[in-house]
Amino acid sequence: MARRFLRTTPLHHFSAPFTPKPLLFSTNQSLYRKQISLSTLLQRYGFPPTQLHTFLSRNRSLLNSNLHDIEKSLSILLASFKIPPKSIVSLINDCPGVLNFDFLKKWEMAFSELADLGVSPLLIKSVLEHSKIFQIEPDRFNETLKLLKGLGFSEGTTRRVLEGFPRVIALKESEIHKKIQFLMGIGIPRDGLDWVFNSFPEVLGFGIENRLIPLLNEFQDLGFSKELVRNEIIREPRVFGMEVGELSRCLDLIRSLKCREPIKLAVFSEGAFIAGFEVKLRVDCLCKHGLIRREALKILWKEPRVILYDIDDIEKKIEFLVNTMRFNVGCLVDVPEYLGVNFEKQIVPRYKVIEFLRAKGGLGDEIGLKGIIKLSRLRFYNMYVKPYPECEKMFGRFSGDFQVKSQHPAGLWKLFKHQQKDPDSKEDVKNMKAFMEAGDVARDFVEQSLVAISFEARKFKLFLNRSGEIRACECSLASSQPAFTGSLALLTQDWIIKI
Repeated sequence: MARRFLRTTPLHHFSAPFTPKPLLFSTNQSLYRKQISLSTLLQRYGFPPTQLHTFLSRNRSLLNSNLHDIEKSLSILLASFKIPPKSIVSLINDCPGVLNFDFLKKWEMAFSELADLGVSPLLIKSVLEHSKIFQIEPDRFNETLKLLKGLGFSEGTTRRVLEGFPRVIALKESEIHKKIQFLMGIGIPRDGLDWVFNSFPEVLGFGIENRLIPLLNEFQDLGFSKELVRNEIIREPRVFGMEVGELSRCLDLIRSLKCREPIKLAVFSEGAFIAGFEVKLRVDCLCKHGLIRREALKILWKEPRVILYDIDDIEKKIEFLVNTMRFNVGCLVDVPEYLGVNFEKQIVPRYKVIEFLRAKGGLGDEIGLKGIIKLSRLRFYNMYVKPYPECEKMFGRFSGDFQVKSQHPAGLWKLFKHQQKDPDSKEDVKNMKAFMEAGDVARDFVEQSLVAISFEARKFKLFLNRSGEIRACECSLASSQPAFTGSLALLTQDWIIKI
């Protein structure tokens, strides 16, 4: 076979040696190794492995950067700026350009000169992100600080503005002055401006003609006076965060509620303006967790008690629903009652019972959020707790160890003194009994006497009719009747005295 192969194969095929493509192979191998090294570096600083592939595929330019410089940049963010690892991951995801070492070195020197301001990691994160996006130099940042201090802002308000609205660095001085003049023009005093910007710094970024003036006009069209609007803005500056037309929709929702009257009165307890604003805050809270505005309004209409609950309580329930119970936040549209029940007394005990039965294999079919929440307490107890005695301590209510709390303290009965009897009370009781018995006897005697007198009068009248002297006898009988009655009364009185 070898001979046949050599004979039939031309010699020029063996003259040129085999040359593979080492350049392409080495380039791919180098990129792969660099990708592994960069992934390891990012994981070391808190980057979750599940997000690495997506992050590196969107930012291929990082593979061409110097890994040593990237490591020094991460070290500045963590050690010098003291930004938490989770915030570093968020910052890199939103703006990967902050990993530029020269960029961070300039800002490290700028922030080191502001030690007296008490610069927080949140402020540094916000400023770094916006300065990289808008190409802002540290000198411009220092000018903004001097401007805010010159306008009378306190150090706390200055920090709050830079944390909540870092785009203020890019604003012109004239734009900031216009906002201040407008707020003073609607009645906010000079000393109240610091509180407004501290509570809601985003108002500095709103346009006067296209946002603030139409919003105030809407408030007046709804029937709210200028004084009321001014007082509510000073009380809660986040009112400026409402969109034009949003308060109208919130008030329409409240007025159309079909709920018990005490709940509706509690919603309007502080006035219609605050009620509408509280609805807006709950809608924003639900939308922040992934719901659309129409779904959030639907939940509040079906479960009005959510309007009365604190935002922290609502967020705690949603976090427990998503992270612990492993339900989608969209389930709240079908089961809004979840946000209306007590977290510690109903949601947690029921979840513990269901999880125990699921681990034990005691559940036939999978139970959704509706089956956990919408059942009454007694029915849930009879279905899932009563057949399994080990679940009673988890559930608490209706269990054997459950005791109804007394409405009064245990030792309250000792404060009550026993009423002592009067020694003369027995004699008084005897006298009262004797008087009542005497009255009964006298009444019987009077009734019998009247019956006898009436009977004798009828006999006498009948006798006179027979003799033909009716009228004369009637006159004599009418004149003699008071005499009979008076004599009968005297006789009765003497008889009672004798008794």
